Amino acid sequence: MPESSNPGHSRLNKTHKISIAGVAALGAAALAFSVLPGSGESGTAVAAEPVAFSVTAAGTNAKAVEASIAKQHVTAAKQAKAKAEADAKAKAEAEAKKREADAAASRAAARKPVYANNLDGWIKQSLDIMKSKGIPGSYNGLYRNIMRESTGNPNAINGWDINAINGVPSKGLLQVIQPTFNAYHVPGTSWNIYDPVANITAAANYAADKYGSMDNVNGAY
Repeated sequence: MPESSNPGHSRLNKTHKISIAGVAALGAAALAFSVLPGSGESGTAVAAEPVAFSVTAAGTNAKAVEASIAKQHVTAAKQAKAKAEADAKAKAEAEAKKREADAAASRAAARKPVYANNLDGWIKQSLDIMKSKGIPGSYNGLYRNIMRESTGNPNAINGWDINAINGVPSKGLLQVIQPTFNAYHVPGTSWNIYDPVANITAAANYAADKYGSMDNVNGAY
């Protein structure tokens, strides 16, 4: 189309174009620095600070978390060390008590007399039990009566006297009937009437009750 001869409708010259471009640039700049909604301050002043604050807060929180984890690790290590020390101490104390108990048992075993499994040993063991129970009697008194009653046979049984006739025969080293053995049985000895030590101590207990001591018995009792 041919250009108009009217100056008002002529095209923009170079100077005008530069001016308009400058105004547009200023407008864009002004828009960038416009007031944020709900705030009386410029956008750049208000927006810069929250970003900086957020980064700082995040860094502070991260350091706090790291410090907390490190503290927990230290606490856990201390607790584990304390538990290990307590366990070691308890184990050492238990081992010490066991050693002490074993030593005491060993000393007791060393002090405990060993009795021969014969008439001499049975009488000596019976005398020790009698002494601990306060039952009087002597080696000679026991031996004399044993030899008269059974000649030292722990399995002797009388099948002909009045007790046998009544159905309760005399048995063992000191020829004791079952009811008497049961009544005068000494705690800590066997309940078997034929057991040598049990028979002697029960008979001695009976003789002490009836005659003051087996030493005072010189015949059937």
